[in-house]
Amino acid sequence: MSSHEEQIHAKAGETKGQAQAKTEQMIGKGREATEAAKEKAAGGAQAARDREQTEEKGEQAGGFLSEKTQATKEKAAEATQAARERASGAAQGTRDTAQAGKEKTASILQTASDQVRSAAQGAAEAVKGTLGMGGERKEGANE
Repeated sequence: MSSHEEQIHAKAGETKGQAQAKTEQMIGKGREATEAAKEKAAGGAQAARDREQTEEKGEQAGGFLSEKTQATKEKAAEATQAARERASGAAQGTRDTAQAGKEKTASILQTASDQVRSAAQGAAEAVKGTLGMGGERKEGANE
């Protein structure tokens, strides 16, 4: 294998490694975002449970408190739903980011593969030309 081919293979391997590292980094960030969203949602759910307990005590106190607790319960349910939606959105964003990373990695690997293939074809043509097996040389051919 020639030094040029070894350099091409080394460059392709390096590119693949960099792409894989970037993909793993993006997936890690996505996981962190998902965990943060889950924690926030869990905090909202705990707040809702706490409000529900407070509501039960308020209902025992009388009509005025019952009215206020119902409003609190509705707000807690809305807050819980909003937290769920934000967590779902963050998870979808994470999936989208990971998918984009995979697609970019595939593109980089395809480009590297094409470059290696082209270099190998050029080298084969050069060897054929040197050995007199290549036939006529075309003008503008890669050397």
